[in-house]
Amino acid sequence: MAELMDKAAASVDVAHGQNRPLLSVEDLRVEFPTASGTPRMALRGVDLQVGAGEILGLVGESGAGKTTLARSILGLPPVPGRISGGRVIFEGKDILALPERELHKLRGRRISMVVPNPRGELNPVLTVGDQIANVAKAHLGVSRSEGRRLALEMLRAVQIPDPERRMGAYPHELSGGMAQRAVIAIALICNPAFVISDDATSGLDVTVQAQVLELLQKLAAEHGSSLLFITRDVGITAHFCDRVAVLYAGEIMEIAPREELFLRPSHPYTLMLLAAFSHNPKLRKVWTVPDDRKRGVPRSGCPYADRCPLAQPCCVENAPPLVELTPGHLARCYFPVRHS
Repeated sequence: MAELMDKAAASVDVAHGQNRPLLSVEDLRVEFPTASGTPRMALRGVDLQVGAGEILGLVGESGAGKTTLARSILGLPPVPGRISGGRVIFEGKDILALPERELHKLRGRRISMVVPNPRGELNPVLTVGDQIANVAKAHLGVSRSEGRRLALEMLRAVQIPDPERRMGAYPHELSGGMAQRAVIAIALICNPAFVISDDATSGLDVTVQAQVLELLQKLAAEHGSSLLFITRDVGITAHFCDRVAVLYAGEIMEIAPREELFLRPSHPYTLMLLAAFSHNPKLRKVWTVPDDRKRGVPRSGCPYADRCPLAQPCCVENAPPLVELTPGHLARCYFPVRHS
């Protein structure tokens, strides 16, 4: 499997003109304690690469492990989870092996994150301008006046109306869309190389959501940042991502260039996701989950076997590897759907 992932990574590197990925997640495992004493695996050996300047979409249903992956890349798995294995290589270094002090400097400076609940992350007793300026002062070592100047520039860049007045506004005085733009300003003020967007537009109405997505895409391109775009809405990735990875039960089920994934989806779970967003009744009928199938993640086999309409005994007994079907298109399935 490692050899196959190396091939996929190489194809991404060639497409982006790089010798190696900007960020590489290797066999990342995260577990949570349970009352029974047997840990529950939230990430079951995730392998993922993101090239320089690339936008990689990560889709999957709630509980798939998307947020756990996002926070574990930063070395901050959700409490009480812990990283039990694997590496996160960023700019040639395993950031999970760095001392906490160095990792703290890295967060916000070279790697940043846009969260889905901006009001929950913004400090309610500090003005928006001060919060953006404080990030610049902490990571760039600029003066207070320079920090505020950079903060004002970022408010203009994220297209907040009347940015001079919003510098002195508190989070509760902003609309949901403006609060999300303020969080984007905080994430990008230090010109990070890698940005994680964790379902950042889920609480916004459709019009504002589209505006924020276009803004995030535009600013990432202007800053030369790579972007890991996490969402539950697979349709969004069709407009904003270069490649798309599908996560289920803590494992990558399929990963492919955007057009390849939507035109020739190969994993049964990917087809189920597309059917959920499709208006085509034929697609929905074909990919209906059998009602009598026993639910539960197999201990040793494919985690999707209990829901898969194509599952065979071998799927329950042995976990399938991530296999390259065509250059850059990988699927974790013994019986991938073939397209003529």
